[in-house]
Amino acid sequence: MKYATDFRAEARKALGGKWMLAVLTGLAAVLLGGTGIKGPEFSLQIDSGRLRADFDFGGVSVYSFDGPAGSDIGRFFAASAAYLTLAVVIIAVVYFILGGIIEVGYARFNLNLIDRREASFRDLFSGFSIWNTAIAARFLQTLYILLWSLLLVIPGIIAVYSYAMTDCILAEHPELTASEAIRRSKEMMTGRRWRLFCLDISFIGWGFLCILTLGIGSLWLNPYIQASKAAFYREVSGGQFRNLE
Repeated sequence: MKYATDFRAEARKALGGKWMLAVLTGLAAVLLGGTGIKGPEFSLQIDSGRLRADFDFGGVSVYSFDGPAGSDIGRFFAASAAYLTLAVVIIAVVYFILGGIIEVGYARFNLNLIDRREASFRDLFSGFSIWNTAIAARFLQTLYILLWSLLLVIPGIIAVYSYAMTDCILAEHPELTASEAIRRSKEMMTGRRWRLFCLDISFIGWGFLCILTLGIGSLWLNPYIQASKAAFYREVSGGQFRNLE
């Protein structure tokens, strides 16, 4: 049985000589919502004559205003709040839909890396061939995780790890439905969720280093993590779902 160190070693070996391609592809995947980061968010607060408006993307503040509600900018935000909120909601929905498609393509890219096949930037968009299945899979996973999380935090976390291999399965078997891919992921991860959790927490130290680089280091860390998870999938699947065509 392989451990987190083994999967990371496989990822580093697969990324050798291909770091720049992996960084650019990973950055595009993040910007297009293919890594599960938060989409655009807009909040507006008015209190005691002051107005605070925040626009975040991916959990990072893009623009923030905190000043008198009677100022030109304050009046603009107050008058445009409904339109800005509607625009953010529309963008968030598009981001969610597009991200579901890109997730499958990014899984295909990382599996090609691990399998020592030709990995290209075009892999990122391979999910468009099954766009309806990819979107349905992301929607169902989000719904199931939300429902399990309503019980307690722990069931929600278990659900996250149960469905974690769905994108890799769809990348290799586009003929499956969203529900079938999710079911296979649950079967595959039974008794193995803890191993993937350990792989995730093994990157905590690297995450702290990325903070010291003001997030720049995450451009390299994200491909490293995703390639490691592709190596994990390849090991836990036992080749049973592998498409060798």
